[in-house]
Amino acid sequence: MTVRSFFSGLWRGLDGLRRALHLILLLLIFGLVIGILRGSVPRIPSRAALLIVPQGTLVEQLSGDPVERALQETRGEIHRETLLWDLTDSLRAAASDPRIPAVALDLEKFEGGTQPTLEELAAALREFRASGKKVIAYGSELTQDRYYLAAQADEVMLDPMGFVLIDGYDRYRMYLKDALDKLGVEINVFRVGSFKSAVETFTRTNMSPEDREESRAYLGALWSSYQQAMTRVRKMQPDALSNYVGSLARTIPAAGGDAARVALQAGLVSSLKTRIDFEQRLIGLVGKDDDSGSFKAVLVDDYVRYARAQKKLKADGKPRIGVIVAEGEILDGEQPPGTIGGESLARLIRQARTDKDVKAVVLRVDSPGGSVLASERIYQELLALRAAGKPLVVSMSGYAASGGYYISAPADEIWASPATITGSIGIFAIIPTVERTLGKIGVSVDGVGTTPLSGQLRLDRPLGDEARTLLQATVSRGYDEFIARVASGRRKTTEEVDKIGQGRVWAGVDAHRIGLVDQLGFFSDATRAAARRAKVSDYALEFIEPELTWAQALAMQLKSRLAAWAAHLSPGEAALRQLAQRLDPVTREAERLARFSAPNRLYAYCFCEVR
Repeated sequence: MTVRSFFSGLWRGLDGLRRALHLILLLLIFGLVIGILRGSVPRIPSRAALLIVPQGTLVEQLSGDPVERALQETRGEIHRETLLWDLTDSLRAAASDPRIPAVALDLEKFEGGTQPTLEELAAALREFRASGKKVIAYGSELTQDRYYLAAQADEVMLDPMGFVLIDGYDRYRMYLKDALDKLGVEINVFRVGSFKSAVETFTRTNMSPEDREESRAYLGALWSSYQQAMTRVRKMQPDALSNYVGSLARTIPAAGGDAARVALQAGLVSSLKTRIDFEQRLIGLVGKDDDSGSFKAVLVDDYVRYARAQKKLKADGKPRIGVIVAEGEILDGEQPPGTIGGESLARLIRQARTDKDVKAVVLRVDSPGGSVLASERIYQELLALRAAGKPLVVSMSGYAASGGYYISAPADEIWASPATITGSIGIFAIIPTVERTLGKIGVSVDGVGTTPLSGQLRLDRPLGDEARTLLQATVSRGYDEFIARVASGRRKTTEEVDKIGQGRVWAGVDAHRIGLVDQLGFFSDATRAAARRAKVSDYALEFIEPELTWAQALAMQLKSRLAAWAAHLSPGEAALRQLAQRLDPVTREAERLARFSAPNRLYAYCFCEVR
């Protein structure tokens, strides 16, 4: 009896301890969640500068799974991205916020973006200035994309040891034919379009005359657009920028290597100031933060939550214009954000179609294309949207080429930037075979089949004549279908589309001239056009995106706090990883070839990256 009482008491004690520990754990979790939720409500000083420090590339959709992205960012494992809409929403809210008299624009960690994306942000900066408030920009290395943003400021402060380096646009590709020949890889290409140069990186040792011709045309248009934008905002002579770039090799040596002084004399910057001077200028505008010793500031990452809350309050009860972002390569099936999945994007379009509160849709396209099958899946869903009576307006960003144009074709109206890369209406299939590679190490392949086509699509055998004939016929039909869809959407004949198709790439300004786009303008112009077509005047924009689960939302909130606890890469390791990414173009091309080598797939893709 005594033994039983002892163990009974021991059990009750352990059970009580277990319950107590569970309660403590639950309280800790509850406290953590409450802390996160409280942290989601930004505390904005009575007077502060909105501090914008864009990091990495400027994008219109953050890439990757939200939870994975949050965890990877805490470990420094992925390339940083800054979401354009976070910045534009914050700037537009701050323009009417009496607590925010100035914007501090620090560009030291910014790596660039496409010219249309930069211009969207530049327009928001100009709107902020138009409210009578100041934008102060600082940089020590104002490269081309950084300068595009810096130029929008009232005051552009360049570090005395810094420089403004604008070098124009170029398109240099790596050609792999000799390397593939040495490896014994046979590249079998099927394409339609005399300008369809997408496959030439695998089949040539240099740029084709057709590719050179079209590249010069659209690069020239981009450079002209850049110069006009900069000389207009900085109030310089039309040829000031080209003269600055063309004379750098002479003016900088003549100035004793003082590149900052040359930029100042050319009128590109307002003054030569150190970071301390930059901070002192902001202290004069908004006051000093006693804790940091610098100026009073609210980070845009915090302020955007306030901006979105205000935007949501104003949107309550209003009809909505749905915005669907289509950014990245077009691939089959389900794909994460930053890549366009045939099924995942179609689902969002269907969601907009069935939502009675969504009166029209703006499809924001930033894509060089990809799978024809996935593009067709999206195209059909867009037709269903229009058939349901909802207007569809396409707003083209940096790229809307090849498959990116394919999914734009059914729109009621297409808007583009003058610097958008579009067109590239063409189809290709590419199949590598490795029979010669295997032969180099003494491996041969032999056997029998039941039909003339048996074994003809094996990658370890030469591609058979019957397979070649079938593939070329399929590619030709794919091109005919492509131009038929464009002709229907653009209200042209197939012959007219074929003349401006053939895989040729166009800048937005030229695409407008030949009728591939209807209007040149900003994203906001496209949304207003959609509202007009829907016959609504007082409306709210709603980005239609995959909904986050509570766990994903919690992970996103935890990201900044995890950063302080997680194990980071050392600066040296992070730098080496970034260097490896920059110096590994062969791997990137090989990965892209692998994506485009399925024997039963056609592709509409534009290899038209601009640097």
